This record gives sequence, C-alpha cells and structure tokens, in this order.
Amino acid sequence: MIKQDKGLKRSIGVFGLSANIINIMIGAGIFALPAIIAGKMGNSSIFAYIFCGILITLVVLCFAEAGTKVNNSGGPYTYIETAFGDYAGFLAGIFAIGSNMIASAAVAIALVTILETIFPVLGLLTARIGFLLSLYALFTFVNILGIKQGMGLVKLNTVLKLSPLLLLVIIGWKDVSYTNLQIDSLPTFYELGDASLVLFFAFLGCETGLIVGGEIKNPKRTIPRSIFISISVVVGLYILIQLVSQGILGNELVNYKASPLAETAKIVLGPFGYVLLIIGAAISMLGLVSGDLLNTPRVLFALSRDNVIPIIKLSSIHKKFATPHVAILIYSSMTFIFAITGSFEQLVVIATSTVLLLYLGVALSVIKLRKIQKSEPGDFKIPGGITVPILSILIIFYFLSHLSTNEMIGTILFIGILTILFFIIKAFKMKME
Repeated sequence: MIKQDKGLKRSIGVFGLSANIINIMIGAGIFALPAIIAGKMGNSSIFAYIFCGILITLVVLCFAEAGTKVNNSGGPYTYIETAFGDYAGFLAGIFAIGSNMIASAAVAIALVTILETIFPVLGLLTARIGFLLSLYALFTFVNILGIKQGMGLVKLNTVLKLSPLLLLVIIGWKDVSYTNLQIDSLPTFYELGDASLVLFFAFLGCETGLIVGGEIKNPKRTIPRSIFISISVVVGLYILIQLVSQGILGNELVNYKASPLAETAKIVLGPFGYVLLIIGAAISMLGLVSGDLLNTPRVLFALSRDNVIPIIKLSSIHKKFATPHVAILIYSSMTFIFAITGSFEQLVVIATSTVLLLYLGVALSVIKLRKIQKSEPGDFKIPGGITVPILSILIIFYFLSHLSTNEMIGTILFIGILTILFFIIKAFKMKME
C-alpha cells in the first residue's frame, strides 16, 4: 500500500522538472544516432524521428495523467502500485531500478572510454576505478546534500549538454546543402519500423525524470507542463540535428557512425568544433549519470516506504538535508560496482525490455485509475477517452514483439525469479507480523 511521503521537501518547479526529464532523455545516443538512422533510411530519415515523436507523445500523455493522480515519489512504480497492488508494484520497482542501474553503469563506462582518448592514463584499470569512484562519490555527496543541490547539478548539466548541440544547429544551418535533404522516395512501412525500433530508445527517460514526484511543487500543474515542454524540446532538437548533420555530410554521414556530430562540427567550426562535440558527448554522459543518481534512489526509497522491500533503513530521511540518504548511498554503491566490473552486458537487452514493460504498466494504470479514483479539480485527463492508453499499449506490444526468442525467454525468466522473490518476501513479512 502506498504511503504518503514524510520529510521530503516539495521544491521542484516546472523548469527544474523539465530540465530533469531532458537531462535523462538526451543521453549519449544522439551523438551517434544520425549516422545509424541515415544508414537505414537515407534521406527519408526525418520520417523515423516524426514517427517516434508521435509514439513517445502518446506514451507520455499516460504519464502526465497518472502523475497528476498519484504524486508521491517513485514515478511509474507508484502509479502501477496504486492501480494494481503490491505484486505489480514490486515488479515495476525492480524493473525501474535494474534497468536504470545497468544503463547508468554502461554510460559511465562509455564516459571513461571517450575520456581515454584525451587522457590515456584512464586505460589503466586502477585509474579507471579511481576516476569512477571519485565520480560516484561526488554525485552521491551532492545528492545527499539536498534536492536543490541535486537539481542544481542537473540544471547545469542540461544547459551544458544542450549548448554545443544548439550551437551546431544554429551555426551549421548555413552549411546545409538542401540537395542532401531531398527525398526521392518514401520509406516502406518495414523500413520505418526497423529504424524506429533503434531510434525509439533515444526517446526513453521520461519515466525516470518523474520519480521525484514527492518533491514536486504543485504536481497537478507542474507534471503535465514539464512533460510537454521536455518532449517538445527533445523531439524538435533531434529533428534539427538530423537535418543539419545529413544536410552537411550528405551520403558521407553513414561513414561516421562513431561520431557523426563531431565530424559535422569539424566542417562547421573546424578542429575546435570536433573537440567541442566530443566534450559535449562527455558532458551528456555525466549528466545522465548524475540525473540517474538524483532520481532512481527515490524508487528504492519508495519500495521501502511502502514495505514492498522490508528494509526500513532504505526509507530513512536525513534530518538536516531532507533527502533519502541511505537509498542514495546504497544505489550509488551498487551502480559503481556494476560500472567497474562491466559484467552486465548480457543484461542490457533485458533492461531495455523491462522499460517497455514499465510503459505498458503505466498505460494500463491510467485505465484502472480512472475506475478506482474520482477525478479532482486540477487533474490532467487525456482527451478521447481511453483511445491514447489503448494506442500506447498496442505500440508497446509492437516493440516487444520484435524481441528475439532468447530475449523473450530471458525476460520471462527474469520476471519468474522476481515473482519467487516477491512471495518469499511476502511470507517473511507475514511471519514477522
């Protein structure tokens, strides 16, 4: 059963929440995606961005409605738990923590790899471990100090990661050759679907940015506005980046899959531009890691708060800083271990599929919450009845259907293990009562 947050401060406004969502959504992927999508669709790449933008908009509308009805900390876990109970909430919480932890650790490793090109010493194991330890220690310290400090870091990261991308778009437009953007033929449905499967994952992250629900000021107003602002910024920026990089590099774009934006910036701004975009990629990765450490520990806190995980210490609130300091410390330590071992690659696909299962749970939650909760003044409600949730559910099943047989089996086994763990915990709690 969901319990009210006690001790947390509601200090996050529209700008802060929008920056939080944008910071999570714009990760390292956009610095490589233009070449990958161009390789699949050529000059008609823009259609994949528009298609994915429409799809993610349908999904986040579900988040907007659920977020105004259930505004405690925990994000999608809290929505699903409220609608469907402890078991569904337990799965959602573990899915959110596990997938974010793996993704954050992977990005941290990618960050070290890109910095190694500038600082070769990071090729040494001890140097890599020392760098990652310092990085996680710093972000942990800042996030324990307070939500304002954590959000301040997120806002700074968001501005820093957007700046080189906006600079590339604004200055680079003068070098665009419109013949490189001419569309000779429309993509087939298969081509569009194939490219969108890759591209769609660049739009994920809204669910993580909403985890801080218990610390949002006026959530009924702030959550819908922040979602619409952040989605508009991300979709618009992605489309402009694709147009500029494709318009400048043309058919050569597909040859720069490692760093297409850096190569584009080299033409626009010379060697300085290349270095700027490499630094921009590093800052983007830093932003995702810091944003994850701000958000995901709140799921661990929420699971403990609601006694879904019977470890009371995890729901402790720091008396001075009003932050879930134990959950932050534990989550940061676990993610650091993943990052230095790098033994989790085989779990990445399972983590990705669990994010889609989270989205499925939220879409279903909207339908259920409409039945079990009366709408209150100020609640955001998706127009068109249940049309949008149903469309979202169909879209998610479409993406899940493209998992390989082994990936499906792996995901089912993962859910099976979590189910057994849930009932063991439940039996333990009943024995203790």
